[in-house]
Amino acid sequence: MTKRRSRGTLTTALCATALLVPAGCEPPPYAGGFVPSYEEPAAADRDSAGFLKQRRLVELVTADLNAYLDVPHRITVVARSCAGEGSGYDPTTRRIELCYDDLAEDRKLFEDADRRPADGPLAEVVRETLLHEAGHALIDALDLPVRDRGRAEEDAADRFARFMLLRAPEGDRALLTAARAYDLAAAADPTPDPDDDHAPDPARAESHRCAVYGHAPTTHPSLSTGPRADCPATWARTRDAWLKDLAPLLRQ
Repeated sequence: MTKRRSRGTLTTALCATALLVPAGCEPPPYAGGFVPSYEEPAAADRDSAGFLKQRRLVELVTADLNAYLDVPHRITVVARSCAGEGSGYDPTTRRIELCYDDLAEDRKLFEDADRRPADGPLAEVVRETLLHEAGHALIDALDLPVRDRGRAEEDAADRFARFMLLRAPEGDRALLTAARAYDLAAAADPTPDPDDDHAPDPARAESHRCAVYGHAPTTHPSLSTGPRADCPATWARTRDAWLKDLAPLLRQ
């Protein structure tokens, strides 16, 4: 999988409208929560952009987040061409970027491995990616202690993605698919980037599988191994910690 930015500088328009006033541009109308948006893709990214729009993946994930959480400020979730920079969250603009070009790379991983179209697995990986970046946005919004702490923040964002997916029907399948994507990425490029704050891909894959097993051991007996004996307790800590941190924003 493409390495993701998380707290780097992203480029954004100064204003969302073309209405000019003496002081400059008029800002967009206020709206709290996660707001989906699409930018026109580069020519090479048109298929990925069409896939996202057809599946309405950005809309579905943001709707799920907004139904569960009442975030007082606007967090824009924009799909765009990133020219290889990687999907990420920028706290200075409160903007999540999902990169069309990341989708093409993830699709290739699955199609090279399985020799068949990868629309289903790709959709599940997109859900996991968006929720990981939403985790960064919420760490920022809540000013949690892991904020700006590199690997600790990346691990917490991964745990948020697990937490949200395992609330949803078939979220376990999405996590297992994302785990496989990390495995495929590690096989394709086994040397970790020393400058990457994320856990190595094999570790992220195993943490996803541990959460799936810990959440429902009887549903996934095939995941039962000696090293995963502590996964139910690990999952309970993840769930309880995020429920506590999200308490100020919960709608339910």
